[in-house]
Amino acid sequence: MSSEDERAGGGADDAPPEQLALIRETVRQAKAPRAKPRTWRGAALAKELPVARVLVDKGVLHLDRYFDYAVPEELDAEAQPGVRVRVRFGAGRHRVRDGRREGGGLIDGFLVERLAESDYAGPLAALAQVVSPEPVLDAELLGLARAVADRYAGSLADVLQLAVPPRSARAEKRPSPEPLPPPPVPEPGSWARYEQGAAFVAALASGGAPRAVWNALPGPEWSEELARAVAATLASGRGALVVLPDGRAVARADAALRALLGEGRHAVLTADAGPEKRYAQWLAVRRGAVRAVIGTRAAMFAPVRDLGLVALWDDGDDSHSEPHAPQPHAREVLLLRAAQDGCAFLLGGWNCTVEAAQLVETGWARPLVAAREQVRACAPLVRTVGDGDLARDEAARAARLPTLAWQAARDGLRQGPVLVQVPRRGYVPRMACAACRTPARCRHCSGPLEGRESGAALRCGWCGREEGAWHCPECGALRLRAQIVGARRTAEELGRVFPAVPVRTSGREHVLDTVPGTPALVVSTPGAEPVAEGGYAAALLLDGWAMLGRPDLRAGEDALRRWLSAAALVRPQSAGGTVVVVAEPTLRPVQALVRWDPVGHAVRELAERAELGFPPVSRMASVAGPAEAVAGFLGAVELPREAEILGPVPLPVTSPGRPRRVGGPPPGEQWERALIRVPPGSGAALAGALKTAQAARMARGGDTAVWVRIDPPDIG
Repeated sequence: MSSEDERAGGGADDAPPEQLALIRETVRQAKAPRAKPRTWRGAALAKELPVARVLVDKGVLHLDRYFDYAVPEELDAEAQPGVRVRVRFGAGRHRVRDGRREGGGLIDGFLVERLAESDYAGPLAALAQVVSPEPVLDAELLGLARAVADRYAGSLADVLQLAVPPRSARAEKRPSPEPLPPPPVPEPGSWARYEQGAAFVAALASGGAPRAVWNALPGPEWSEELARAVAATLASGRGALVVLPDGRAVARADAALRALLGEGRHAVLTADAGPEKRYAQWLAVRRGAVRAVIGTRAAMFAPVRDLGLVALWDDGDDSHSEPHAPQPHAREVLLLRAAQDGCAFLLGGWNCTVEAAQLVETGWARPLVAAREQVRACAPLVRTVGDGDLARDEAARAARLPTLAWQAARDGLRQGPVLVQVPRRGYVPRMACAACRTPARCRHCSGPLEGRESGAALRCGWCGREEGAWHCPECGALRLRAQIVGARRTAEELGRVFPAVPVRTSGREHVLDTVPGTPALVVSTPGAEPVAEGGYAAALLLDGWAMLGRPDLRAGEDALRRWLSAAALVRPQSAGGTVVVVAEPTLRPVQALVRWDPVGHAVRELAERAELGFPPVSRMASVAGPAEAVAGFLGAVELPREAEILGPVPLPVTSPGRPRRVGGPPPGEQWERALIRVPPGSGAALAGALKTAQAARMARGGDTAVWVRIDPPDIG
């Protein structure tokens, strides 16, 4: 080996001083024990505020509280209140090493606050990981979530799953745009049609907090009016939040806001946007880059800064009721936000629910309505076809349309499209005797007989047997007629009546957003009616008795809401707009439609419910499950003294293959349901008692399901 090689491969003694210092430092670091991430064994704790209070993502009631964890020094900078963290949960007291609890499974959570010391006397586990340094939970959102959890006897973790969308790392890395300056104060526009409309917009623009129940006039102007209310709030330097029932309504409000304010002033929060885009929009709101939000029910928790207005459109729509625990309603959440933030409140729609009428009746909100002359100028002509008319109408017995409806459709098709609302989707109808309306039953099991496509034989809806030689057991007639004909079957029959007119359908499988203003028949199920360019020339509301005859407390209110939603798309009477409703004209909802007086209908409904002790005057909860479980739960719960238990009664059995309703029994199982009613002022005590009993039951490890729901929408 040459001298050059010897110098090149020399030992550490021949190394320069800089290399010796580096080697010695590396050796010292290697000898020092390094804490393992997610256990942090042996790691030093944060010097200041070494305790983190964490809400773990366990949506069970007996764990609905905060848990304390130690903050390692390495996580001190990132472990700030509001961030997402991961912690070890479930370790027993015996798994303690060096004064620190270890073990348990990793679980997500939110860091709520940092403390100097814990009120827990035992050893603490360490935070396992800060998932992201982005703060997503502030004190305001946490307070709202806690209020909602207490209101609906649920857990805080379940509410935060609804309030905070799932994380997207790519969305967090992108910066949000810079906030725009407040826009100018808008003109009242079509708000001037209402008696106090211009004053309402002026109050928003001046920084006020008016609270109103808005009975919107028929026509497409409602989205522009909502946009002007949002613009007036933004002009005052505050934020605005608007919750709408579905994506089609959000799209109309979005277009109105873009036309009035331009791009970049509002965010759209819907599930259709996809997880990453939705989270990016949510972060822009959370960071204060955007001050206005519109969206579906998930947007009710949007973290808008300096909130000045919360608005809800069509609160009677079922879409506003969240199906996931604890099943809050968007109206009640926005009411809590209005009270918590002291902001303005706007509840609008073509209809008026009983809850909206109660807000006005108690003086909490003011009515925002138009004069009767203005209503008559905007509303179409409404005509009725009752049972007496149908009995005298030979055409109604043989065809799908009564004579009056057929004439209205014929005249309307000369001017534009005609809307046909059918309260059922699909093709297969339930059958009845054409002469006496006796329901057609199977001879084997007494199940309902259903019609089928292509002229095939009748089939039983229970046992599936075919029936080829049916006759009425009451009158002996051989002819059958559909009890409720679906949209597809109606479209087929109307196509034969009007062979030269195109027929379009809109329903669950395929919902149309808009249709041209040319003559056409548009057959739609309730809630899926498309908007026609220039408005419909006429609308036919068929089988009204099917909606009015439902065994539900809200049957009349819901039928009127669906009729008004369809009739509001028709041209005014001065432009030839006509609506024909096939329902008994003496019934209260039908009379409210003819007079276009949803407010009067809601006020009378509220008075009757107050007399009978029904919601919303009283507060009600439902307890459902197997009979033994329901009985045990009712025996253990400590209800308020004034509580009244109704039932329990059996629930309808879910047929195999049918979708299970929220809170309903699994297919084939027999459940019972009890209703618990308390007078006004005792709702919080009822929710607290039910939550305590359910938490105790879960802590004992009860295997049998018991569903508890506050303010159930379907009490029968």
